[in-house]
Amino acid sequence: MGEENLTRRGVLVSTGALVVTGASGLLVPAQAKTLAPTRSMRGGANNYRPGAPIVKRIGGGGFWMTGTVRRAGDGAPLAGQRIQIWAHTTEGYEDDKRSHGATLSDANGVFRLEMPQIVPAFGQAHGHLAYDSGDFETVFLRPVMKSSKDKSLSVDFVLKPT
Repeated sequence: MGEENLTRRGVLVSTGALVVTGASGLLVPAQAKTLAPTRSMRGGANNYRPGAPIVKRIGGGGFWMTGTVRRAGDGAPLAGQRIQIWAHTTEGYEDDKRSHGATLSDANGVFRLEMPQIVPAFGQAHGHLAYDSGDFETVFLRPVMKSSKDKSLSVDFVLKPT
């Protein structure tokens, strides 16, 4: 009889827990989180050149700047978005016209642009990227590389509609 009461008790406790928390085991229903927009970084617009041309490659290449472009809120990939890229490289300074170029994101919101190796400027190896096409708020980024020997840098944009 004691074993029967324990089993009955276990069933009642388990059933009560299921009723209170639901089948998912959560006290509140699951909610989709929205993706916050990327904020511009201090120093990101330094040496920016409005209207830099879309190019297949900047200089001789050897270094890859990559990333994604998504819409704030739902995170949907954004195709055809213009991303301008520039940096201090083995072939030129940040303010040199030849050190600037732009590329477009593909159908999956991915962008890639080959450029010369980024080298330290003012003690830091870093790149500059900008979204400035007008459909979304302008964002300037200035990511710092972990090492000046890295051969790529990846940056993600989450854009807020204007």
